[in-house]
Amino acid sequence: MTSQPSPIRVLVVGCGNMGASHAQAYQLLDGFEICGIVSTGKSKHVLNEKLGGGYPLFDDYAAALAETRPDAVCISTYPDTHEQFAIMALEAGCHVFIEKPLADTVEGAERVVEAAVKADRKVVVGYILRVHPSWERFVQEAQQLGKPLVMRMNLNQQSHGYMWTVHRNLMKSLSPIVDCGVHYIDVMCQMTRSKPVWVSAIGARLTNDIPADNYNYGQLQIRFEDGSVGWYEAGWGPMMSETAFFVKDVIGPNGCVSIVAKNAGAVGNSDNVDAHTKTESLRVHRAEIDANDEFTQPDEWIDLTDEPDHQELCNREQRYFLKSIQENLDLTDHLADAVNSLRIAFACDESVRTGEVVRL
Repeated sequence: MTSQPSPIRVLVVGCGNMGASHAQAYQLLDGFEICGIVSTGKSKHVLNEKLGGGYPLFDDYAAALAETRPDAVCISTYPDTHEQFAIMALEAGCHVFIEKPLADTVEGAERVVEAAVKADRKVVVGYILRVHPSWERFVQEAQQLGKPLVMRMNLNQQSHGYMWTVHRNLMKSLSPIVDCGVHYIDVMCQMTRSKPVWVSAIGARLTNDIPADNYNYGQLQIRFEDGSVGWYEAGWGPMMSETAFFVKDVIGPNGCVSIVAKNAGAVGNSDNVDAHTKTESLRVHRAEIDANDEFTQPDEWIDLTDEPDHQELCNREQRYFLKSIQENLDLTDHLADAVNSLRIAFACDESVRTGEVVRL
C-alpha cells in the first residue's frame, strides 16, 4: 500500500482578492496545508476568520519565512514586491506561486527565473486564462481562421470603492496595460504562434488620484512577424465608460470568432472579477461565400458548459502548481512566456511614454 505524499506546506503572502482566493484553494485541495498568512494590514485577520481561524498570522514576510519554513510560498502582493519576495522564497528552498506580473521590470522577471533554475524549484505564474477551458477553445478556434489574424480585445473597469483603492495602489508601480495587458498579450501570442516585431501605444491620465508619471487609460497595438495585428485597451477608475468594455474578437481570412458574454458583458459588470473571465458562448462566423457572394454556412454558436467561476479558476491554478511540484513538470516554456508577455507589455508602456513605435 503506497503512502500519500506529505502535504505541501504553503505560506500565503497577500490577502486581497487573489490571495484570499488562492488561500481558499489551498484549504480546499488535498495536497496543500497553509502554514501561515502574511499581510501588512488587517486583511490577514479577515482572511483567517473566513478560513475558520487558527492559522499563524504575520506582519513581516521575512520573519514568517524564517519561522514557518514552508515548502512553498504564494505571492499575491503588489507587483513592486514580487521580485524580492520570490527570490527570498527560492533562496529559502521554496517553490513559488506568484500572481502576474512576475516582476515590475523585465530584468527583475529574468532574475526570478534565474533564481528558480539555481534553486531547482518550481515557479508558476498566475495566468488565470490559461486554465480556463473556454479561453483554451477561443484560442483553438482562432487558430483555424488562417493568417494573418486581427485580434481585438479590451477590459475597461469602472472601478469604485474597494476596487478603486486596489487600482490606485497598483498604479503606484504599473499601468493598466502592463498589469492587465500581460494576460491578453499572452493570449495573442498563443493565437498567432508568431514573434511580435513592433508595438505602439497611447495613454491618458484622467485623474490626479494617481502618480503624476502614470496613466489610468491605455491602448496598445502589436504587429507580428506573420502579418497578424492586435490591439488591447484597458482603463481603470470611476470615470471609465461601461460601453463596450468587454470586447474579445478575432478575425482571419476564414472568418471570425467572438466571445459573446451576454450577462458578463452587461452594463454594471466591468468591475466584477467573476465577469472578467466569463465567456458564456463563442460565435464562430465562416467567411466562405458562393457564386452569388452569399454565405454558405450560418454562424455557429458554441455554448460553453464548463464555465468555472473565479474561485474554481484559482483552484485549477493551484492544482497545476501542485502537479508541477509532484510530477516535476518542466516549466521552462511557462516562464519564458511569462517573461515574453511582460517584455512586450513594457515595450507598450515605453511607447506611451515616448510617443514612439518600439521595435522588439
